[in-house]
Amino acid sequence: MSRTPKTPESDRRTRVTVLVALAANLVIAVAKAVGGLLAHSPALLSEAGHSVADSMNEVFLLAALRRSRRPADARHPFGYGKERFFWSLLAAVGIFVMGGCFSFFQGIEALRSGAEEEEFGGYVAGMVVLGVAFVAEGLSLVRALYQVRRQGGAVDGLRDPALRTVVAEDATAVLGVTLALAGMALHMITGQVVWEASASLAIGALLVYVAYRLGRDARDQLIGRAADPEADARIRALLEAQPEIDSVEALFTMQTGLETALVAARVDLMPGLDSEQVEEVAVRIKRSIGHTVAEADQIFLDVTERSAREAQGSPAATGERGGA
Repeated sequence: MSRTPKTPESDRRTRVTVLVALAANLVIAVAKAVGGLLAHSPALLSEAGHSVADSMNEVFLLAALRRSRRPADARHPFGYGKERFFWSLLAAVGIFVMGGCFSFFQGIEALRSGAEEEEFGGYVAGMVVLGVAFVAEGLSLVRALYQVRRQGGAVDGLRDPALRTVVAEDATAVLGVTLALAGMALHMITGQVVWEASASLAIGALLVYVAYRLGRDARDQLIGRAADPEADARIRALLEAQPEIDSVEALFTMQTGLETALVAARVDLMPGLDSEQVEEVAVRIKRSIGHTVAEADQIFLDVTERSAREAQGSPAATGERGGA
């Protein structure tokens, strides 16, 4: 049993959200870079690196939305749903390398070189840039959170790694701009570059943490995460309720995409069923699982008659894999 994935309305909304974030980050990255170079501000340059990383990540997420919806083929019989998690992993790596490491570099360089004479005019212009960036990033975050709410709240809405990455990026950007503003202001007031260097290091630490969390989630999905416990419980309850099934020996699930999952079960049937009845039971059960758990895209049953298995003297699985 397999279905050809269709692009849902939620994907179209996510694409718009990603495009909004991309447009905002591209403009902000240029403004921050120019302002940082004019003001020689490590905090502002760190934020420019942050925005460049976010812009690259939005490109990755757009690729994820497009490529993950390709239908299954002979080379990839379970479809391309996991591409969504692969591109999200690349986005996490981008945040770590282009954002976190660059921010650490700027902070360490500022501490090493010490304070330099700054033109307050350049710093004021840089802070204006950060103020505009704060508004733009805030609007992008509001847009992303609005979509999360429309898609069922924090639990359901953030299941999509693309949307989850945009929310994390925008929230981190708002906090990063706040840290940069504070660092620049304290540098101007005290004349001590350590404040701005500390802001750069704090931004770097924040980005590394966000990259780690996003990368960990993508890794778990790529190596094969089980379906959510509620879906597992519904499938097991359905199997155990079938009058022809004596026991459920094993049940395995694995998410193969954002809205698809593989289900494999090994069950013992009641004795006395002929081959035609076994086939009818298997078809009915697979159809019932598909209706009960919408994400069950691929369903495999390994059915064994209990009396036949006991006759072989093996209390464990017989090793048969040729089920329905």
